Amino acid sequence: MNSQPTNNVFHPDQEEPKAAWAGVVSLALGVFGLVTAEFLPASLLTPMSHDLGVSIGAAGQSVTMTAIVGAIAGPAVVIGTGRLDRRYVLFGLTVLLIVSSLLAATASGILMLLASRALLGIGLGGFWAMSLALAMRLVPERRMPRAMAIIMTGVSAATVCAAPIGAWVGAALGWRYAFSIAAGVGVVALVAQALTLPAMPPTGAAGLSTMAAVLHRPAIRRGLLTVSLVVAGHFAGFTFIRPFLEEVPRFDVDGISAILLAFGMGGFIGNIAGGLLAERNTPLTMALAAGGIAATTFGLAFAGTSPAIAIVATALWGLAFGALPVSVQSFVTQAAGDEAESAGALMLTTFQVAISSGAVFGGLLFETQGPSGVFAFAGIAALFGVAVIGYAARSSVVVAE
Repeated sequence: MNSQPTNNVFHPDQEEPKAAWAGVVSLALGVFGLVTAEFLPASLLTPMSHDLGVSIGAAGQSVTMTAIVGAIAGPAVVIGTGRLDRRYVLFGLTVLLIVSSLLAATASGILMLLASRALLGIGLGGFWAMSLALAMRLVPERRMPRAMAIIMTGVSAATVCAAPIGAWVGAALGWRYAFSIAAGVGVVALVAQALTLPAMPPTGAAGLSTMAAVLHRPAIRRGLLTVSLVVAGHFAGFTFIRPFLEEVPRFDVDGISAILLAFGMGGFIGNIAGGLLAERNTPLTMALAAGGIAATTFGLAFAGTSPAIAIVATALWGLAFGALPVSVQSFVTQAAGDEAESAGALMLTTFQVAISSGAVFGGLLFETQGPSGVFAFAGIAALFGVAVIGYAARSSVVVAE
């Protein structure tokens, strides 16, 4: 079933539908809150593990929990809420961000923390699965690239802010305050959405058969395989970046906060550059991003004892990863065409499964091989991703010829 609304197509002889740009900005704010909450554990694993009385590897599974639940929740929310006004569905997902952050801030043990992260997974999974289709409801079709760029700005801002601010707040006030701040961001996002989003009644419900049909497209399969490899490698390393920086180049908290800020700033620049490059050649942009992740994580694995190399490699790693989500979004948009919610749900599931598997493998490797082993795995996984998307790019050239 076609899940894309058809009343948003602009014809030259018609008046262009008015774009709800304030609503698009409210979506970006929601993305900022969700991704901030998702990334916080990466900069807080050490104090979280000490406070809750668990190992760093066990605390790292808070990332795994969000990813696993998000992978299931994405398609479930799209299918289960297909007859509801998308505006109210979005409100509910933002409320889950607030509740999950408050539960994490008051967690008395690892089980309560994991429960809070499961709720975040539902909010995150549902939001990401619907984001492309929501943007299509708010702006005319020809304005979609601009709308998605605004929404992805929320990701870039969270990438810049979450890790360094989380590390700083954790050191100054305690890790629980960082999650309280995330809850506050959720409240602001909810108010903004209530004030700016128009009614968005359902225009058709996506189903499993629709998702299966989308998955049958070769370009979609190649894109999803690339994402699964590269994202698994990235999050294997990123989940344990703070312990790595503490144990290998031996930075203190202030140094770690500065390095994570450099990572985030690199991600912000990479997001902008990735969007510009993806307009010209999307598969090549994905390959360059994956190759950059491989090169920088290998650098950390084999030369990370040098503080200078650790700083430069981490900043460039952020640059490379920043280009990945926007290029992947562009790739999926081009390949999905008229099935935005179904393709978004599949991408979300793949992304979250990759995050969870990367965190699991990263935790096992951290406990058995140490932090350098984690980053070697990250580089290998990203290289396989380069091979897959490189084949896709070559295939598209051959077809074009």
